[in-house]
Amino acid sequence: MSQYTVNEFVQKTAEKEESGTELFDLENDHMLYVNLNGKVWVKLGSMIAYAGDINFKKQSSLEGGVSKFLKKAVTGEGASMMSAEGYGNLYLADDGKRIAILKLENEKIYVNGNDVMAFEQTIDWDISMMKGSGSSLTGNLFNMKLQGTGLVAITTHYTPLTLIVTPERPVYTDPNATVAWSGNLRPEIKTDISFKSLTGRGSGEEFQMKFQGEGFVVVQPLEEYTAIK
Repeated sequence: MSQYTVNEFVQKTAEKEESGTELFDLENDHMLYVNLNGKVWVKLGSMIAYAGDINFKKQSSLEGGVSKFLKKAVTGEGASMMSAEGYGNLYLADDGKRIAILKLENEKIYVNGNDVMAFEQTIDWDISMMKGSGSSLTGNLFNMKLQGTGLVAITTHYTPLTLIVTPERPVYTDPNATVAWSGNLRPEIKTDISFKSLTGRGSGEEFQMKFQGEGFVVVQPLEEYTAIK
């Protein structure tokens, strides 16, 4: 059906009646619902609507620590966060990307800064730099470390793929397609000069992320060249 009366359209697209007490929920695959009663960190510019009494404040050098603020300035890290504080119904989205909610239980994960949608105030975060990366390289070399117990919402272009890493089976990924990985992996940048000589320019094939250890790595079916600005 492609035509609706106004009432039919409203009924079909109306917000869900939230009955649970979870802080994060999916309104749909591309929209995050936040049942806010306190404070959370969300991606700058991700708010699309809210109802209630909510105040937004862009992250400053006094929030999260001066060292983290300086790291953002030096690295050009793509994750610009803002706090949302108050109570009400908050809706977030990011260019129509698919959203997944992860529940950390005293765990640590690394996420490409551009793919961090939101996380609870109980989650500790920092900015990390890939081993073997340099200022002349491009790709998702600077990432956010998220650690603790609480909810984290991440985004991907289309449906993600999770690859299992074992000591006997390291995994190699394109930096621009890499979204997240488990905190116990040991990633580093691998350079393949042969691809540069063939193409005459940088590419995901020239610079690869090598994951060793035991854990998982999440990739998406799109190379996101805007992750580092």
